[in-house]
Amino acid sequence: MSNTDKIILGIDPGTTVLGYGLVHIKNNELSMLTFGIIQLSKLTNQPDKLKRILDRLNGIIAEYKPDEMAIEAPFFGKNVQSMLKLGRAQGVAIASCLNHNIPYEEYSPRRIKQSITGSGSASKEQVAAMLQKILNFDEMPKYLDATDGLAVAVCHHFSKGIGENNKDKGKGWATFLSANPSRIKK
Repeated sequence: MSNTDKIILGIDPGTTVLGYGLVHIKNNELSMLTFGIIQLSKLTNQPDKLKRILDRLNGIIAEYKPDEMAIEAPFFGKNVQSMLKLGRAQGVAIASCLNHNIPYEEYSPRRIKQSITGSGSASKEQVAAMLQKILNFDEMPKYLDATDGLAVAVCHHFSKGIGENNKDKGKGWATFLSANPSRIKK
């Protein structure tokens, strides 16, 4: 049994609603601290939304003092403008954590769903229901973006902190070539 004691902040970035969740791991026991949303729909311009994300995340970090942050990685959609706006929201969230010296990791939406439910194509409702069982909370939030943020934090814990940024460590070309010298044509 690991003797860990850490707090993980999970973020489901968005430009209308950003979801977040915080979990506490103590001696490998997982418990929920809180989860919620940052409501951005009433703000009309992008700079105001980004400022709200920054201010609220700085407040959450100051209050809960997370040791690590996990964020949902970008997914590729058809609308380039939407992706650009989402990327900015992700960037602000990452910068907020880096500014507080909190390491972060990214996880794909499919991987997050799979780690929580066993299915990478699970619905938001299925993810929320499974989290409710895992973390034993009573009331479902109005916005499932909150449970999505919580799912990112739980995925980070289940993945032992190895997400998209670290998944290829030790598995790059140099490792492959050293393990397969016969593949090198001379």
